[in-house]
Amino acid sequence: MISFLKPAPHIERLSADKQDPTYRRLRWQVFMGIFFGYAAYYFVRKNFALAMPGMIEAGLYTKADLGYALSFVSIAYGISKFIMGSVSDRSNARAFLSLGLFLSGATMVAVGLFPWATSSIYIIAILLFLNGWFQGMGWPPCGRTMVHWWSKKERGTIVSIWNTAHNVGGAVPALLLMLATSIYANQHGIPSVNDVAQSEIWREALYYPGFAAMIASVFVYIVMRDTPQSCGLPSIEEYKNDYPDDYDAEKDEKELPAKEIFIQYVFKNKLLWYIAIANVFVYLIRYGVLDWAPTYLKEVRHFNIDKSSTAYALYEIAAIPGTLFCGWVSDYVFKAKRGLTGFIFMVATTIALYIYWKAESQDLAMAMMVLVGFLIYGPVMLIGLHALELAPKKAAGTAAGFTGLFGYLGGSVAAGALIGWASTKYGWDSGFHIMLAGSVIACLLLLLTMVQENKHHAEMQED
Repeated sequence: MISFLKPAPHIERLSADKQDPTYRRLRWQVFMGIFFGYAAYYFVRKNFALAMPGMIEAGLYTKADLGYALSFVSIAYGISKFIMGSVSDRSNARAFLSLGLFLSGATMVAVGLFPWATSSIYIIAILLFLNGWFQGMGWPPCGRTMVHWWSKKERGTIVSIWNTAHNVGGAVPALLLMLATSIYANQHGIPSVNDVAQSEIWREALYYPGFAAMIASVFVYIVMRDTPQSCGLPSIEEYKNDYPDDYDAEKDEKELPAKEIFIQYVFKNKLLWYIAIANVFVYLIRYGVLDWAPTYLKEVRHFNIDKSSTAYALYEIAAIPGTLFCGWVSDYVFKAKRGLTGFIFMVATTIALYIYWKAESQDLAMAMMVLVGFLIYGPVMLIGLHALELAPKKAAGTAAGFTGLFGYLGGSVAAGALIGWASTKYGWDSGFHIMLAGSVIACLLLLLTMVQENKHHAEMQED
């Protein structure tokens, strides 16, 4: 297993006439691997949220119970993304990405198929923790891959396109649940999917996406490659003649020891700390809306299973144009000022979130939920991109994992456990009070990031 995960060795270079066509072919082959691979991680990242209304309806557990269990995904993912980020910086991205996906899918299949797996909230929490840990093997190898196969001038565009993968993948569980509901209705002679009780269909929300993720892991392993040098190609900097100002081939192409990565390029990086803390509150909104949408829309807005699944899917789908638009605004309107762009998008998110809470009609509530999805993933993408830009490419996985540690261990855990507890004890209004307060704090922190970013650029110009 250890040798399976070791970085692929450099091989003898291809002849000059073969390098360009091979690079062009492999770059898009590799992109397919990281795009569809990371999308498949989201088949089983938060699909448990779709099962929760049925479990509540069946009287198995309360919202507080399930919020507690759901938080274990985020706790494990936050820690794993940081630790596995360090491991991935010294691993074969191809093997690392596909292995984590297979194990994550297998875990959710077990939760859905075996009655013992949901017989206790503590067993559920343990299995969700395992799933979260395997999920931490997704982002870091993708980040490592992008900084090895695309140069700095290309990276903003490629990251924004790749970042839509989690929205494509995040929409799939809801679509699979709609398919499972239709199959169930046909098998039991139920005339309409709207008549299917959610208490009868919640297990399918778990194992349908799980099997899909396991199948996708095989595809990922087939199409992925590790580094260009492992394929007989020059480094991306040499190929594109696009060298960072401080680029040193001997240093930048050498695998770094974990201690140097952590101390020199993460813990001493002030700007990385700022965006990591901001990430806590961005993730609180991202998952506060998404995780609880199926339950909130059922209990408060009286959506049926088909309509709530549609809203859940549209939230993720809307993020695709939203993320691309945010990337374009960041690059071409604000000239790579990530903090300013993130601040503007978070202000708009706060307004949309408030209207979502106060909307008097189902249609307006759904429209505002979709608008939040369009807006919130821009700041999510910018923070991840900024982290990649603030560290050498051999430390990219760790830097991205560091911001993810804060986002998931802080924001996503609060979205699950805190909002679940508050809405159970004090009602749904209290959950929105928490999210709106977090959204305002995110705006202030991104404003601080913008100020520090401007200072950082000024210092670089002086040097």
